[in-house]
Amino acid sequence: MDPITIGLWTTAGMLVMVVLGMRVAFAAGLAGFAGLFWLRWNGFDYDPARIGKALEISVKIAGQVPHSKVSSQALSLIPTFILIGYLAFYARLTTALFEAAKRWVAWVPGGLAVSTVFATAGFAAVSGASVATAAVFARIAIPEMLKVGYNKQFAAGVVAAGGTLASLIPPSAILVIYAIIVEQDVGKLLLAGFVPGAFSAVVYAMLIIGIAVVFKNVGPPVTGFTWRERFAALPPALPIVAVVVIIIFFVYNPFGDAWGTPTEGGAVGAFIVFLMALYRGMRLSQLKEALIETAKLTVMIFTIIWGVLIYVRFLGFAELPSAFSDWITSLEMAPMLILICILLAYAVLGMFMDAIGMLLLTLPVVYPAVMALNGGEMVSAADSAFGMSGPMCAIWFGILVVKMAEFCLITPPIGLNCFVVAGVRDDLTVQDVFKGVTPFFMADAVTIALLVAFPGIVLWLPSLAG
Repeated sequence: MDPITIGLWTTAGMLVMVVLGMRVAFAAGLAGFAGLFWLRWNGFDYDPARIGKALEISVKIAGQVPHSKVSSQALSLIPTFILIGYLAFYARLTTALFEAAKRWVAWVPGGLAVSTVFATAGFAAVSGASVATAAVFARIAIPEMLKVGYNKQFAAGVVAAGGTLASLIPPSAILVIYAIIVEQDVGKLLLAGFVPGAFSAVVYAMLIIGIAVVFKNVGPPVTGFTWRERFAALPPALPIVAVVVIIIFFVYNPFGDAWGTPTEGGAVGAFIVFLMALYRGMRLSQLKEALIETAKLTVMIFTIIWGVLIYVRFLGFAELPSAFSDWITSLEMAPMLILICILLAYAVLGMFMDAIGMLLLTLPVVYPAVMALNGGEMVSAADSAFGMSGPMCAIWFGILVVKMAEFCLITPPIGLNCFVVAGVRDDLTVQDVFKGVTPFFMADAVTIALLVAFPGIVLWLPSLAG
């Protein structure tokens, strides 16, 4: 049997395990190990006397993968980014952000909802976890919106959708994972997320205002704040700005050399937020809880990475990515149309898988195909299909798939953010949250379409870094 056939059968088996309810990490790891053993024993012509040797080789290959990849310095960004988010919560920076946003923009139609979106965007700039962002603002923002007469479903939808911004606005754990899988520069990818993330927040805000204007009872404006009250709300929120500036300067310093690596920037940011939390009265029990929650989420992410990387190593031996790339480039269709079909496939796949697992499982096959469509890893902008060089195409495609991952965080039936918001609020069902988040599908579709049509939105900032 040829390796590609073995790869297809093994992948089908893995998908069956996922559909039956097995965790992505274990399904991918098991499928990858079984595939490695199958390939090796197939190479021995299924000789019963050499089954032990095939098993030994497979165990060695599978055992080397987690250590070689997870020991990468870039992955150390993930726990520091997650820790920043939890410490910011205990430093009450989230409350300060929401209060500042409320006093400045609550006067517009749907103003509290717009404030929530901008506050989640600000919190996303110091937290890499969408789930944590949704959980925090479900406690802070939803009661405020219900108090002034907001529609319950709409309020829940705003928080669930706003939480997705943490996937794109750096520091973003998913962007780091993408960079590791496709072996691209982490710093440039983090830079690339700023403008599209802010753009997504603006699109959400415009949608909310439009809905509030058309449906008067959905989100009434809140007035009565004086200019003194507005300016008084800014200083408590400024620490967020300080942490964002520090991380940017560690990734890219527009006035000279970068201060350090993104990993160092994440560590310094976590330390600064830790000092802020201590200054604002964080107790030892809260620090313990922040560390435990950070460890839990980090272990979950690393476990998924370990399992999927074993599967990725198997795919390499099975030559499935190169075969898929050859098939994609042989299609008699415009490259842009093929890219759109790939993004639509992500939208469907995201209905049934979590964002990180979906990207980890698909990127080893899809990424080489997209790069081949553009003309290859080293193609120049003049000779490319999408009008950008190979490295820029890698960054652009990364932002697109991460935006698709955001989209998948709110799509039924798996939409994780919707389950988190419903879990935090006893007065909400999952169905309520899914109904409230429905208008944001349209906003995400518009954002993705604009990012595809105008790549400069994504590439402007990383192009400045050289």
